[in-house]
Amino acid sequence: MAMWNREKETLSRDEYAKIQLEGLKKSLRRVWGNEFYRERLVNGGVSSPEDVKTLDDLKKLPFFTKEDFRQAYPLKMNCSPRKDLMEMHMSSGSTGTPVVMAYTHSDLLQWAECMARCFSMAGLEAGDALQIMPTFGLFNGGFGCYHGARKARLFTVPASSGNTERQIRLMRDFRVKGFVSVVSYVPRIIEKLDESPEGERDLPYLKVGIFGSETFSNETRKRIEGRLGIECFDIYGMTETGGIGTTGQDCKAHAGIHVWEDQYITEIINPETGEVVPDGEYGEIVFTSLNREAMPVIRYRTRDITRIVSREKCACGRTSLRIDRITGRTDDMLIVKGVNFYPRQVEQALKEIPGVADEFQIILEENNGITDVTINVEAASSVTGHQVAKHLRERLGFLPKGDVFPIGSLPRSEGKAKRVIRR
Repeated sequence: MAMWNREKETLSRDEYAKIQLEGLKKSLRRVWGNEFYRERLVNGGVSSPEDVKTLDDLKKLPFFTKEDFRQAYPLKMNCSPRKDLMEMHMSSGSTGTPVVMAYTHSDLLQWAECMARCFSMAGLEAGDALQIMPTFGLFNGGFGCYHGARKARLFTVPASSGNTERQIRLMRDFRVKGFVSVVSYVPRIIEKLDESPEGERDLPYLKVGIFGSETFSNETRKRIEGRLGIECFDIYGMTETGGIGTTGQDCKAHAGIHVWEDQYITEIINPETGEVVPDGEYGEIVFTSLNREAMPVIRYRTRDITRIVSREKCACGRTSLRIDRITGRTDDMLIVKGVNFYPRQVEQALKEIPGVADEFQIILEENNGITDVTINVEAASSVTGHQVAKHLRERLGFLPKGDVFPIGSLPRSEGKAKRVIRR
């Protein structure tokens, strides 16, 4: 199978370990010169960067969290001279102070390298048309795809978000082979195609869909692939690690997300104790960057829940470890009537019911200290509310309220879907 950087994507376990130890030491020396990092490390029991002599010593280092980034706003975590900064991106800050990531020239090259690997992994080659649907702006998605597309020498269609009719026209007119989007936007594209005149309901050149920022079930993947005739890929990355694609993507074997081990050290920890869990056990994924200059991450707790699937060579030929697709976040777990569940579990359960469409809402209402959950879903007229409630009770362990709505009646979003509504 095609690879962007075969040498780095097929290293042995010993070679990865050597690169990771060297990169870890380099990152520690770099952040030690920053007052914010140094204070956090010293308070965590680190007396010097030289405390780390082996990869096992990584466990001696304290964790960093999103709260550290917020306290350091805007650039207290910057480890490079201000004159060397070339770009910045940040999270929305909808739940507090925004999280900022700054980039040196080297950081942008590192980001582009990771994204080029992802595009190649999905089967895109030089000259192929790639439509970029994430927003171009402070959010990192649009620019991350753009940097990677230029590196991979793709023909870029920088559509940004929204205007579904135009998105479809661009895909058709420019013979787009692949696109990047949030997965919850794809049903809107499909709806528009289904409303089109006969002969204009397909995208014959489209072969690849790359989806990030949201978790999605295998059932959703199969529906999209079946309707659009494409292959779906799950790309992974976040603002704190440097942006979309920096931490990996699944390959054509679809046997887990490959993490770029020459760029990041991966740990899976018990979110309650902080202890590293055995391979195969679910926990919170933690990343340490090896080559970031402006704002490296040291044992960054992502809040994402996954597990290490394998450290063996993949059928695609890549040798980096593979993690399971993200099942949810420690901070988006819902607790209703003593039952813990994630929005993705609701999605997966709903997709098992014939006739149920893609749009749904989870509405949480607290009354006198008791949380009630209502799950509204779009479905064909043959699907009843009793049928949906019964299936959800079997899958989730409790009986939610809810109703079935005609297809097309629930609110739509041009971007990332808002599945959970708190009242």
